[in-house]
Amino acid sequence: MLRRILLCGGLLAAFALPSSALAWGKLGHRLVAQIAERDLTPAARAEISRLLAGEPDPTLPGVASWADELREHDPDLGKRSAAWHYVNIGESNCRYEARRDCPDGNCVVEALKAQTAILADRSRPRAERAQALKFVVHFTGDAHQPMHAGYGHDRGGNDQQINFRGRGTNLHAFWDSGMLNSQNLSGDAWLARIGARAPSANASGPVRLPPPAADWAEAACRIALSPGVYPRRARVSETYVTTHLPQAEQELRDAGARLGALLNTALAPPTQR
Repeated sequence: MLRRILLCGGLLAAFALPSSALAWGKLGHRLVAQIAERDLTPAARAEISRLLAGEPDPTLPGVASWADELREHDPDLGKRSAAWHYVNIGESNCRYEARRDCPDGNCVVEALKAQTAILADRSRPRAERAQALKFVVHFTGDAHQPMHAGYGHDRGGNDQQINFRGRGTNLHAFWDSGMLNSQNLSGDAWLARIGARAPSANASGPVRLPPPAADWAEAACRIALSPGVYPRRARVSETYVTTHLPQAEQELRDAGARLGALLNTALAPPTQR
């Protein structure tokens, strides 16, 4: 009996683990990177291969969660970049203003712009550009996670406790990975499912530099504030997933399309930009 209690407690803790910096979880970030990888030009693909040479997994999916693991591997950089994963604009009706919402450039909108500029600058050291590439892959996903652009008063849903299938979690974690995990699909099955979706009309085509990250975050914020996303009761039913999982899937699909286009622009030979 004691063993069963401990095991159940471990499962509950694993499901409920909150973090304001874990947009989409490893699965979601990997899916964004895999979708982007399919759309790369030969020039972008070659430059990514050169920049990531020496990484344990020198691919976009292989580095997609690197920025979420910094607190463990590089605590100083992890601390300095902690605020780069999100922007709180829910209280401002999802309208972004840099001076108000991103002091000193410490939010996902300005961080994505800054890291893209570093990546595109071929005069910078390779190591610096490789690090920027890993940030760009991750922050593009973060900018499309509704809770990473929503309210500040509840830390993007981290303080909003909910219960799903008898397990406690919070709204942020549920959007990060809870809804995806509820489907019990493999990574390959998810890639086939999301990759088959058409990107939104404004998510196709080339991406200019600097990237319109504010537009992406504002659109994600509008999802966070849309009716029903914040449930009236703590207990969340299967209907919630049926209603809102397609929104999460579309954000992942659009993030992948935009990341691929962004990398194609940033990594094109200067004469072709």
